[in-house]
Amino acid sequence: MQSYSKIRYRKGIRANFPRHGLVIAVRPRPDHRSQGLLTVGARTMRCALGRSGIAALKREGDGATPLASMRVVAGYYRPGRTHLKTLLPMKPIRRDLGWCDLPSDRNYNRPVRLPYGGSHEGMYRKDHLYDVVLVLDWNLRPRTRGKGSAIFLHLARPGYTPTEGCVAVSARDMAWLLGRVKRGMKVRVLR
Repeated sequence: MQSYSKIRYRKGIRANFPRHGLVIAVRPRPDHRSQGLLTVGARTMRCALGRSGIAALKREGDGATPLASMRVVAGYYRPGRTHLKTLLPMKPIRRDLGWCDLPSDRNYNRPVRLPYGGSHEGMYRKDHLYDVVLVLDWNLRPRTRGKGSAIFLHLARPGYTPTEGCVAVSARDMAWLLGRVKRGMKVRVLR
């Protein structure tokens, strides 16, 4: 029998989550659709969301964060820029790591080796957004062309400016999350 703890959200909504399988819950801020509140257990922190807010019908390039329950499936980090303490297996981000975002490509929504002929996003960035990246299982299996790619939990820009559809938190909050996140942990994006 699982033991459950009650978690109270800002709007008075209650949810039950297993104690040993914490869930990351993400909700939009009522006054700012591209910013949100991320809750794990009793801790709530700010986060950035997609520029179009949260959408039930996610499409490639729409700038929306998918309204979905997703799992953490992998992690990447930028060597030399961060110190990691985590239970999640993490792979280093090298200069030749990219992520394909071309719906017609056979490697759509998968990591690719650069240089790459199709449209892609480089994971080795000059800014610090991808110093730590948690890959969420949005549109991975099965993959649907045009349903959206590269949905990550990563580091936020100053001021929590919008993402292209990811969820982003501060470096301090990411360090706290890394101490608790495991492969398979759920990230539930709610309205």
